[in-house]
This record gives sequence, structure tokens and C-alpha cells, in this order.
Amino acid sequence: MRYTLSFIAVLAALGAMPASAQDKSAPVDLTLDVSKPGAKIDRQIFGQFAEHLGEGIYGGIWVGKDSTIPNTRGIRNDVVAALKELKVPNVRWPGGCFADEYHWRRGVGKDRIASMNANWGGVIEPNTFGTDEFFDFAQQIGTEAYVSVNVGSGTPAEAAEWLEYMTADKANGIGAERAKNGHEKPYKVAYLGLGNESWDCGGAMTPDFYVDQMKLHARFDRNYNPEQTMSRIAVGPSGGDTPYTEAVMKAWKDHSWAWNIEGLSLHSYTTGGGFPVSQKSEGFSEKDYAVVLKDTLGMEDLVTKHSAIMDKYDPEKKIALVVDEWGAWYAATPGTNPGFLMQKNTQRDAVLSALNLNIFARHADRVRMANIAQMINVLQAMILTDKDKMLLTPTYHVFHMYVPFQDATFIPVAYDAGTYTHDGITLPRVDAIAARDKSGKVWVAITNIDPSKPATFNLSAAGLKASKATGQTLSAPKFDSANTYDKPNTVSPKPISAKASGGRFAITVAPASVTVVSLEP
Repeated sequence: MRYTLSFIAVLAALGAMPASAQDKSAPVDLTLDVSKPGAKIDRQIFGQFAEHLGEGIYGGIWVGKDSTIPNTRGIRNDVVAALKELKVPNVRWPGGCFADEYHWRRGVGKDRIASMNANWGGVIEPNTFGTDEFFDFAQQIGTEAYVSVNVGSGTPAEAAEWLEYMTADKANGIGAERAKNGHEKPYKVAYLGLGNESWDCGGAMTPDFYVDQMKLHARFDRNYNPEQTMSRIAVGPSGGDTPYTEAVMKAWKDHSWAWNIEGLSLHSYTTGGGFPVSQKSEGFSEKDYAVVLKDTLGMEDLVTKHSAIMDKYDPEKKIALVVDEWGAWYAATPGTNPGFLMQKNTQRDAVLSALNLNIFARHADRVRMANIAQMINVLQAMILTDKDKMLLTPTYHVFHMYVPFQDATFIPVAYDAGTYTHDGITLPRVDAIAARDKSGKVWVAITNIDPSKPATFNLSAAGLKASKATGQTLSAPKFDSANTYDKPNTVSPKPISAKASGGRFAITVAPASVTVVSLEP
């Protein structure tokens, strides 16, 4: 109940009416206030995460140059084409827990040195997909690189040399090594992660010990290309824990010329019951549906809580809150290696992803980057592959539908969210955000959380001349429906439209659905 009340309170703060729930099937009056634009919804919140974990890299991205699967320099063509459609803003690599055991020199040059992936399945990591292959992949899908350096088992010197390899001119000693490996021009490292989960798998460091390590890396892990900017992102909190947030932000407030950071990370997974995970990713009940979505709405409280601490040290909001690991984490699909974190992706996950993206958009002044976990074949993936086959998940379709919100300006919306209650669990019945893109077009995203009843939205926007609303809606036969290789379009977007009548649009959407429309003259 704590999460639900907080969520409804936020809607009230935006001008929403108190949730009445007198008639749970009554139309929802949704009003846009285009005269009061908010913050820019940074496109970086739609970032992705590709860790050396299970089949996320090998089989998911990399098949090798000699593979019969169509590829470009070893990278799957079908995956590249699908990701280009998402306009992926950034990809975080090589981890995750893997990053703090990654030694970059094993993954460059002709002679690669294999290692053990002790974190994920105890399998051999061949290191055939290394720095140069990652940047080739990033270039192919048109994204920016978010590289996590090894703070746990590595040294500042090792990380500094890696940055030199990636960003120095070919005339430089280590830049020349990159050029010798076939890449004359420096790579652009847009974002640099200074470690990963240093409070746990990254070294179980105390906040003060981590801050000392962070300062060293922030100082010596230099970008050698003066024509490029690089944002450094410090390790921040796990869920609701606050010591890392306090320690890093206090250190930043008192920082000297010698070091700086531009972001603080936050990790929070939706598990519906904590760790070890027990929720199933398929064949679940309506109670499980409600439990998981109530858990995911807790992201609102987390962002609010850590933003308040950051505001104390950084009232001008110079430091971004970077939610660089988020999404659903369920029990592994039966019959798979539990260390590979493979799970099904259903319509529930589509609703879950929309709710989180909406929360980030409401906090766009502070949340300026996020990375769902993970991109391919792992956890809440965009894409699943099986040898030469590829499958788009419901989560992929939500990210595709939300492309117009990238770098759009947030518009406040007012509505009565109502309530959906099942087996003693109460959630908002609906959720919505709106934004104006760079061309001036207004977009509205509406989510019906209730899995058993459709919802009708009476949408109006004072001062906006619009005669039609057109877009897409994503629904499914059941809330646990998933796409399969035999039936890849069980959950796929369908067109939706409405004409204005009396200055309003009446849009009826299916249970447990996500809809995005634009308002047009």
C-alpha cells in the first residue's frame, strides 16, 4: 500500500483528482496542460545493457565472421536491424558484475586469452567479443558507448590504459596499438561507469572506501580526445539503501579540480518478492501479476528518496540520477542454466516497462539516463534468439512505441487514476504521461493496469488544436501471453485512432495494455 499511496500522491501533485474508485469502469478524464511544459525527457533513459552473461553477447550479438547466420564482421544483421528501429541512445558494456572481473587486454588483438566467467554460469569467456567488436556493434546500431571500468579487481592504471586505447590518437603509444588492430580513429566513450555495484559483487566496499577508489578513477581514467565529452558515472545505491548516495554526493560537493563526476547510478530490480527470486515469468496468476506491478511502482519512491538526498548536495541538479540497471527479474526458465538468467517476456512486462519509463519521465529533471536489464536473451530482454531465429518481445514493442518521447518535453497531465484491487492488493487503475516532441507534435502514452477490464480515456488538451489522435496499442489475449518463434506476433502493436468530438478524444483500450497516440490537426 505504501507504494500505491505514494504513486497516487504524485499524480495529485501533478494536478490529478483524488482517486475515487466509485465506478471502476467509468471513463477516465485525462487533461493535458500544454501551457506548462516541464523538463526534457532525455533520450538516454531508453538505454540498453549488454553484459557478458548467458547468451546476451555470444549468440545474441556475436556469432562470428564464419557463421552461417547473416552477419557483418561477426555481428548479427537481424539484431542490428531490430535495434536500429529503437534508436537506442546508449549501450552499457561489458557489465554488470562481469565488468569488475574484466581485463580488457584479453579481448583485443589477434591472440585472445580466454577466462572463466565466474559470476554467470561458470562458463569459459572466449573474449572474442572485446573492445573493438563492441565499438563496431555500437556503430552498426548507431548508439553511444557506456563503458564500465574494472574498479573491483582491476587498478586505476589498467583502466587508464584502456581509456587511452579507446580514445587516444593513433600517434599515441596505446592509440597506435588500436590503430594496429585495424581502428585508426579514436572511439567515442560518451559515458564511463566508475565500477559496478561496489557495495556487493563489485568488491563489497564500504561507501567511504568506494569514494576513495572513485576519486582515483575519476582523476586518472582520462578521455584523450579533446573533441569529445565523457560523463563519469559513480556507483550509487542499491534500491532504498542510502549510504552510497550520501557518501558520493557529499564527496562531490567538496570535490577539487582534480576530479569530478557527472552521474550517480541506482540499481533496482522488480522481483515481486526479493532475492532469491521465485516469481515465474510465465503461467502466473492474476495475484502474481498484481504483486509484481505493485513492486515495480516502488521505483517512484526510490527515485524520490534518492533525488531528495541529491538535492541536498546538488540543488542545481548538475549530477544525473542514472538508473542503469532496472527491469523484471524472475526465476530462470526451467531447463536453462540458472546462471544465464533466461526468462519469458509477457504482456505483464510490457505494462511494467511502461510504468517505469513513465516514472523516469516524471522525474526528468533528475533522471537523465537509464538502462534496462538486459538487451538480448537475459532478464527483461528486448530480443530473444535461438541459433538463426530471432524474436521481438512485448518489452521491445513498448520501447519502439515510446521512441517519440526521446528528447521530448514533458507535459503535465491531470486525471483520476482510480484503483484496481485484487486479492487485497491495490494499484492505480491507469497511468499516463504526455510530451511535445521537437517538431511540436504532442504525444500521449496511456497504460491500463487493470488486467480484466478495458478503460476508456476522454482526452482533452486546452489550447491545442487537434482533430484526430492516431497511434498504436499493445495488448494480448491474456496478461501472461508471450511471443514464441512459432507465433511471433501474439503480442504486437495494432493501429488505433480517434476523432475529436466536443474538443475531446474518446479512446478505449484493452485490459493490461499500453497505448501511444499523437494529437494532430
